[in-house]
Amino acid sequence: MSLGIIPRISELKNKSDWYKMRGFFKVFAGVFAILFALATYVQNNDPDAFLWYLIYGSAALACVSFIFDQLDYRLAFLLALAYLIGVFVSWPTDFQGVSIGGGAIDNIEHAREALGLLINAFVMAVLGFRVKRDKN
Repeated sequence: MSLGIIPRISELKNKSDWYKMRGFFKVFAGVFAILFALATYVQNNDPDAFLWYLIYGSAALACVSFIFDQLDYRLAFLLALAYLIGVFVSWPTDFQGVSIGGGAIDNIEHAREALGLLINAFVMAVLGFRVKRDKN
Protein backbone atom coordinates (compact mmCIF):
# COMPACT_ATOMS: atom_id res chain seq x y z
CA MET A 1 0.00 0.00 0.00
CA SER A 2 1.20 3.47 -0.88
CA LEU A 3 1.40 6.09 1.84
CA GLY A 4 2.22 8.87 -0.64
CA ILE A 5 -0.10 11.07 -2.62
CA ILE A 6 0.68 9.16 -5.80
CA PRO A 7 -0.90 5.68 -5.85
CA ARG A 8 0.94 2.68 -7.24
CA ILE A 9 -0.39 1.14 -10.42
CA SER A 10 -1.25 -2.08 -8.53
CA GLU A 11 -3.41 -0.09 -6.07
CA LEU A 12 -5.71 1.31 -8.72
CA LYS A 13 -8.96 -0.59 -9.16
CA ASN A 14 -8.68 -1.00 -12.89
CA LYS A 15 -6.71 0.16 -15.87
CA SER A 16 -9.00 3.14 -16.54
CA ASP A 17 -8.06 4.56 -13.10
CA TRP A 18 -4.41 4.26 -14.08
CA TYR A 19 -5.04 6.12 -17.34
CA LYS A 20 -6.91 8.87 -15.47
CA MET A 21 -4.00 9.35 -13.04
CA ARG A 22 -1.54 9.26 -15.91
CA GLY A 23 -3.58 11.86 -17.77
CA PHE A 24 -3.75 14.08 -14.69
CA PHE A 25 0.04 14.08 -14.30
CA LYS A 26 0.56 14.73 -18.00
CA VAL A 27 -1.71 17.78 -17.74
CA PHE A 28 0.15 18.81 -14.56
CA ALA A 29 3.45 18.55 -16.44
CA GLY A 30 2.00 20.41 -19.44
CA VAL A 31 0.78 23.31 -17.33
CA PHE A 32 4.16 23.63 -15.62
CA ALA A 33 6.02 23.27 -18.93
CA ILE A 34 4.12 26.33 -20.16
CA LEU A 35 4.67 28.23 -16.91
CA PHE A 36 8.40 27.43 -16.86
CA ALA A 37 8.71 28.41 -20.53
CA LEU A 38 7.00 31.74 -19.76
CA ALA A 39 9.30 32.24 -16.77
CA THR A 40 12.25 31.60 -19.08
CA TYR A 41 10.95 34.17 -21.55
CA VAL A 42 10.52 36.99 -18.99
CA GLN A 43 14.07 36.69 -17.64
CA ASN A 44 15.53 38.81 -20.47
CA ASN A 45 15.85 41.93 -18.28
CA ASP A 46 17.55 40.13 -15.39
CA PRO A 47 21.30 40.77 -14.91
CA ASP A 48 21.90 37.02 -14.61
CA ALA A 49 19.37 36.07 -17.28
CA PHE A 50 21.45 33.21 -18.71
CA LEU A 51 21.41 31.38 -15.36
CA TRP A 52 17.63 31.68 -15.16
CA TYR A 53 17.25 30.58 -18.79
CA LEU A 54 19.07 27.40 -17.80
CA ILE A 55 17.07 26.91 -14.59
CA TYR A 56 13.59 27.45 -15.98
CA GLY A 57 14.45 26.03 -19.41
CA SER A 58 15.67 22.76 -17.91
CA ALA A 59 12.49 22.51 -15.83
CA ALA A 60 10.34 23.13 -18.92
CA LEU A 61 12.26 20.50 -20.90
CA ALA A 62 11.93 18.00 -18.06
CA CYS A 63 8.16 18.55 -18.03
CA VAL A 64 7.95 18.02 -21.79
CA SER A 65 10.10 14.90 -21.43
CA PHE A 66 7.63 13.61 -18.82
CA ILE A 67 4.71 14.17 -21.19
CA PHE A 68 6.43 12.02 -23.83
CA ASP A 69 7.48 9.34 -21.27
CA GLN A 70 11.15 10.17 -21.71
CA LEU A 71 11.95 11.60 -18.25
CA ASP A 72 14.24 9.46 -16.11
CA TYR A 73 13.33 9.65 -12.44
CA ARG A 74 17.00 10.08 -11.50
CA LEU A 75 17.23 13.24 -13.61
CA ALA A 76 14.03 14.59 -12.04
CA PHE A 77 15.40 13.95 -8.54
CA LEU A 78 18.77 15.43 -9.46
CA LEU A 79 17.07 18.60 -10.72
CA ALA A 80 14.91 18.73 -7.58
CA LEU A 81 18.02 18.46 -5.42
CA ALA A 82 19.85 21.13 -7.43
CA TYR A 83 16.85 23.46 -7.13
CA LEU A 84 16.63 22.84 -3.37
CA ILE A 85 20.30 23.67 -2.98
CA GLY A 86 19.59 26.85 -4.94
CA VAL A 87 16.78 27.70 -2.51
CA PHE A 88 19.18 27.56 0.44
CA VAL A 89 21.91 29.47 -1.40
CA SER A 90 19.66 32.26 -2.61
CA TRP A 91 17.40 32.62 0.45
CA PRO A 92 17.80 36.17 1.83
CA THR A 93 19.46 36.62 5.20
CA ASP A 94 16.60 38.92 6.18
CA PHE A 95 13.29 37.80 4.64
CA GLN A 96 11.17 40.89 4.01
CA GLY A 97 8.52 39.41 1.75
CA VAL A 98 8.18 39.43 -2.02
CA SER A 99 6.33 42.72 -2.63
CA ILE A 100 8.15 45.71 -4.07
CA GLY A 101 8.25 48.41 -1.44
CA GLY A 102 8.07 45.88 1.39
CA GLY A 103 11.78 45.99 2.11
CA ALA A 104 15.21 46.13 0.56
CA ILE A 105 15.03 45.28 -3.15
CA ASP A 106 17.92 42.80 -2.90
CA ASN A 107 16.13 40.82 -0.18
CA ILE A 108 12.91 40.81 -2.15
CA GLU A 109 14.71 39.66 -5.31
CA HIS A 110 16.47 36.84 -3.45
CA ALA A 111 13.19 35.75 -1.84
CA ARG A 112 11.44 35.63 -5.21
CA GLU A 113 14.29 33.65 -6.75
CA ALA A 114 14.31 31.20 -3.85
CA LEU A 115 10.55 30.67 -4.02
CA GLY A 116 10.74 30.12 -7.79
CA LEU A 117 13.41 27.47 -7.21
CA LEU A 118 11.22 25.88 -4.53
CA ILE A 119 8.37 25.57 -7.03
CA ASN A 120 10.79 24.00 -9.53
CA ALA A 121 12.00 21.54 -6.88
CA PHE A 122 8.45 20.56 -5.94
CA VAL A 123 7.39 19.93 -9.54
CA MET A 124 10.52 17.88 -10.31
CA ALA A 125 10.02 15.80 -7.15
CA VAL A 126 6.37 15.10 -8.03
CA LEU A 127 7.30 14.08 -11.59
CA GLY A 128 10.24 11.99 -10.34
CA PHE A 129 8.05 10.07 -7.89
CA ARG A 130 5.44 9.51 -10.58
CA VAL A 131 7.99 8.15 -13.07
CA LYS A 132 9.53 5.92 -10.40
CA ARG A 133 6.16 4.51 -9.36
CA ASP A 134 5.08 3.91 -12.96
CA LYS A 135 8.20 1.81 -13.50
CA ASN A 136 7.31 -0.48 -10.54
